Formats: sequence, structure tokens, C-alpha cells
Amino acid sequence: MSYSFKTFLKHTAKDFHNQSVNPPVVRASTIIFKSIQDIRKTQNKYKKDPTGGHFDYGRQGTSTTHILQKILTKIEECYHVFLTPTGFGSVFLSIISVVRPGDEILVSDPVYSPTRFLTEDYLKNFNIKTIFYNPHDLNTLRKKITKKTKLIFVESPGSNSFEFQDLSKVISIAKKNKIFTAIDNTWATPYFFKPMKIGFDMSIVSATKYYSGHSDVMGGSLAVNKKVFKLVEKANKVTGLRLGPDDAYLITRGLRTLDLRLDKHQENARKVAAFLSKNKKIKLLYPYKKDSFNFRMWKKYYSGASGLMGLRIKAKNKKSILKFVNSLKLFGYGYSWGGFESLALHQEIREQGNRKFLNLAKDEHLVRLHIGLEDPKDLIQDLKRCLKFIK
Repeated sequence: MSYSFKTFLKHTAKDFHNQSVNPPVVRASTIIFKSIQDIRKTQNKYKKDPTGGHFDYGRQGTSTTHILQKILTKIEECYHVFLTPTGFGSVFLSIISVVRPGDEILVSDPVYSPTRFLTEDYLKNFNIKTIFYNPHDLNTLRKKITKKTKLIFVESPGSNSFEFQDLSKVISIAKKNKIFTAIDNTWATPYFFKPMKIGFDMSIVSATKYYSGHSDVMGGSLAVNKKVFKLVEKANKVTGLRLGPDDAYLITRGLRTLDLRLDKHQENARKVAAFLSKNKKIKLLYPYKKDSFNFRMWKKYYSGASGLMGLRIKAKNKKSILKFVNSLKLFGYGYSWGGFESLALHQEIREQGNRKFLNLAKDEHLVRLHIGLEDPKDLIQDLKRCLKFIK
């Protein structure tokens, strides 16, 4: 990338042919050609360069999706990016591309609960075994590697409990044992951390979140290196995973302000974190405490922090936690995050899956906050007003 990240996002993908700042939305199931010979030429071009946007059928994409792929390939600094209809579609594609019946997968314990269901439960039907490791004790990773281990799947930070791990050590262990690696990098995006640069084979981002930024799009991206490209390309073909051009257009438009939004999310989140850290009932799950392992691991790999954080709250009365959350006026209640608005969600333990290393005490409760782009003073006042309900 010759320009800085910020400048690149503002100037890429202009359409001088149509004289538009943003590329047009091209919708197509049938891609029309002037002759059969032209179809064969396009197919031959695809064989020579499968990343070049040479399509003969709409399931492969259109110029709209190809432009988004090119942008994301640049900012991920990878070989190629595949697009999927949802973020979880990219999780599925990454795993199904490289594992086969009889293989084993090592997964960091605090992964997104649908990822946990896919690996721990669903893949058992195909004789694929999943083993979980403690992200703060990579000896549990080393000890669980066998000759059958094919993939190490990382989520950093961990979903809802926000554990950061020593990612270079994970890569070193994987390379020593010739194991594929994948990471869910949705929390940071390539703006704050580029997994491909430290050696990951695959990097997942839910484009539903910060890429879009407006809570009205579903999509996912899977960045890959050259080593796994053929495997992912084949799996992508047979699964039929495809991002629609309208969603691709909105994600491309959202990317124009990714840096501005993430900088503001981070600024607001740090102010909210500073306020919440003073409350004795709350253990803040966010990289702010400089003497903590989580902070050191975050600082080692990330250039910034997004707006998503967790709260471990001590309260004997669960209803008081629900009252705290339900009384918030500036925080919406709902799943997902990464949009311009703030959100709050009480995390039921049963929703986290069968975690082995979460270790919540009986009187501890998890609440997730997404800090949006509102005035942080207003968010803090809203939280301050409602924290008094916790008992």
C-alpha cells in the first residue's frame, strides 16, 4: 500500500468510467458475453489468475464484489480475500477448507458461541474432533497437539471475556508442527492489527460490524495467504457462499470512514473504561490496566482498541444486573455490534457454551458494552445513573 491506510480508503475504487466517486452496483446471475469464444477467453483468464475478477457466472461475483475484494486484500496485506454472506460464513469457510474427517482442531476456549457449536458439536458428525486450549496458558496448546491436528483456530480477544494471547507463540507452535492457522480478527480489524503479517494463514472479519459501521449489512471476509488459497477457493466453489453486490457496495462505502469511526470508538471507549474502572463492583474486560497480561499482549500486537468491552460485575442479585442494563437510555439492547450506536447485553452463561477456562464466581455476571459514537459524557452519565441499581 503506497499511501497510508487512511488516505488509501478515501481514494481507492473511484469509477472514472461512470464518473462516480463510489463504484456502481452491478447485479447479475447470468453474465452475458458477445460470443462463446469470449466465454472461453474469460475462463482461461480465470485459470491463469483466479484472483483477477474474471467471472463467467454470477455466483462467482460481479465487478462490485471484486472491487471490495481488492480493497480488503490491500488493507489485509494478504494474497486474496474471499467474501461471504455473513461473518460466520467466513468462520465456516476457513475451517471447512482445511479440515477433513479424522482430523483434529485446536480452538481457543473463549470463541464466539456459534463457532464453538460448529467445531465442538456439528463437526463431530463428520468425524472431526475439536479440543479447546487456555489462551493464557499456551502449554495447554502444545500438550494437545497430535499427528491428527490440522488447524489452530484463534479468536483474539476472546468473545465476551476478552482474553488476549501471545499470537506469535501460537504461530511458532503451529509452524513447528506444520498446522494451519486461522484467527477471528473482527474486534480489531486490519486497521489495528494485521494477522497475515505475523504469519496467520487465514484472517476472518465480520464485515457486518466495523467495516459496514451502520448496523444494516451482513457480510464476512476471509483473507488468505498463497499456501491455503487453492484449498479455500475449492471450498468456496462447492459451498456457494457469495456476498450480494448491494451489501458489497454498502461495505465498500462504510470502509471509507473505517479509520475515523474506529479512532472515535476507541477514544470514547477509553473514557468510559476510565470511569468504569473506578467502580469496585466491576472488573473491566478491556486493555487499560498496564500491569496486566492482557494489556501486555494487546500492546505487543495491536496499534489500538475498538469500542467493544466486557464487564464482570459482582452482584448477589441477578435481577439488579438486568435492571442496570434495562435502565440504560443510550444503549440499545440486541446482538451484534460495530455500528455507530452504543449497545448493552447481559450475557447468559449458557449462551457462552461449555467454556472450561471462564471461571465466573456464583455472584459474578457478564455484561457486554459496545461504545458507540455518541458524546462520551452522555454515555458516562447514562451508566452512572444506572450503576446504582446493582446490588
